[in-house]
Amino acid sequence: MKGHYFSREEPEQSDPQIFSYVFNENRYIFSTDTGVFSVGKMDSATDTLMKNIPPLSGSLLDMGCGYGAMGIILAKEYNLTLYQADINPRALRLTAENAAKNGVMSNIAASDCFKQIQGFFDTVVINPPIHAGKNVIFEMYEGAYKHLHLGGSLYIVILKKHGAESSIKYLNKIFGNCHVQYKKRGCYVLKSIR
Repeated sequence: MKGHYFSREEPEQSDPQIFSYVFNENRYIFSTDTGVFSVGKMDSATDTLMKNIPPLSGSLLDMGCGYGAMGIILAKEYNLTLYQADINPRALRLTAENAAKNGVMSNIAASDCFKQIQGFFDTVVINPPIHAGKNVIFEMYEGAYKHLHLGGSLYIVILKKHGAESSIKYLNKIFGNCHVQYKKRGCYVLKSIR
């Protein structure tokens, strides 16, 4: 799917935008561009997810990281070892730029879901690429289970209209548990523990 944020194809258009975002009174600056998710602003679902994750420790994988905002913020706030992955080459370049800009060291990988990911993590965070389809999203959940340390946690954010109920059901099937961390106006933050 050329030009989609979940594609390997780089869009021809470019319209770089920079925005700032405050989390826990700390200001972050992010560069975005055409062909990545949520250009020029913090996505409201990502904002909700970050605000409903308890303090973290150890290693974090930001899967489908886009321009890297969520992983960069969480890593800096909680002093985490950060790994970020996306299929989109422009997103990966922006992630590297944004990590450097915000003083965060990130291990960045090009990966189609978890296909190129190695190792295990204490936490995985995903704002699923809804338009990529349910099969891709469920593959991400399965990959998270396989790459979490025992006792590690997966956090996702998903809207009711985008399949929150089917995600809850599938996460329960894979992990044997799914906790609703937050639910308001059709927005769910879910946690599953390996």
